Amino acid sequence: MTGDVRGTGDGRERRNTEIVLTAMRELFHEKDLTALDRYWAEPYTQHSPRMASGLAMLRAAVPTLVGFSWEARRTAAQGDLVFTHSLVHGWGPGPVVIVDVFRLEGGRIVEHWDVVQDHVPAAETASGNPMV
Repeated sequence: MTGDVRGTGDGRERRNTEIVLTAMRELFHEKDLTALDRYWAEPYTQHSPRMASGLAMLRAAVPTLVGFSWEARRTAAQGDLVFTHSLVHGWGPGPVVIVDVFRLEGGRIVEHWDVVQDHVPAAETASGNPMV
């Protein structure tokens, strides 16, 4: 995972961003399900239309992800929210670009939103600009 870690305000935003990046690396890249115990907390509220709330959903989904990679290209934080703009492989049939929004409480992820788009190479976009 690479990217620019940004936060405005106090050190809490930087700590929250580091927590999210570490949590996502350990859970999704290292497939370490104990990361859920360290970085997430119940009740875990999920706003993604394809995923149920609760950590049981993540515990069941992570082992089934084959060839999954999550590469955060940009991050930002505001208060208890951390935003990531990422290129993801293995979530669908082709690469996707995802903007994730995580809400933390007491240093743990307790809520998540996302926006998912199929990745289009820069040469194929109307503007010629990359998506991530």
